[in-house]
Amino acid sequence: MTPLDKPTEDTQTDDARAVTEAALFEAFGGVRGMVETVLPGLLFVTIFTINKNLHWSAIAALAVSLVLVVVRLAMKDTVKHAFSGVFGVAFGVVFAMMTGNAKDFYLPGMLYTLGLALAYIITTLADVPLIGLILGPVFKENLSWRTRNPGRKKAYAKASWAWGLILLAKCAILFPLYWWANTAQLGWVLIALKIPPFLLAVWLTWLFLAKAPAPIDVFAEMEAEEKAEQERRAALAQERGEASAGGRHRR
Repeated sequence: MTPLDKPTEDTQTDDARAVTEAALFEAFGGVRGMVETVLPGLLFVTIFTINKNLHWSAIAALAVSLVLVVVRLAMKDTVKHAFSGVFGVAFGVVFAMMTGNAKDFYLPGMLYTLGLALAYIITTLADVPLIGLILGPVFKENLSWRTRNPGRKKAYAKASWAWGLILLAKCAILFPLYWWANTAQLGWVLIALKIPPFLLAVWLTWLFLAKAPAPIDVFAEMEAEEKAEQERRAALAQERGEASAGGRHRR
């Protein structure tokens, strides 16, 4: 390697990291997605802490979730993160209203976190790490990493383990509080644990993928194959046309 080679490698590394950052930002919603995840729960626990009114707290949380969706729609932006927030809040409201226990507003989200943690771990043990299934389409590699890119598969496995263990640790804190703490205490701890574990998991994912081999762009491969097939057919048609013209000329 000559000194002139190094800047090229550094540039390629920087480009790969930039692509990874952009893909993670898209997949997990970025800053706006985090705000949409935190705001309804924050509003619920704030109002409940002040007046201990379950109905007003639930209505406010659901209303702000709907407003976030409307804003997304008005801006013609993707609504998957806002919609997931609405469904999560709606389930929480239903649980809390049915039982009359304000703490049950948080129960669906906690159960979802536990299920997601187990999904990350189980899929990794099954040799199909969930983070690879989530990010494969974002990187335009689909499932090519499973059989054609072992280094990348290993990175996805590490990232899935990180997500699973971080979410399990979060559950280990929240579920005891569900039984022992009051609604306000549980709510504030849950709000405090919304962003930091998520950022840690995203950072570890970025770290593993930034060091992994580049993704195989299967979409580009399919386009190249389709173009080659079209060129082959055009060449074959041209040959047939020339042969037909030659036959008529001889006659």
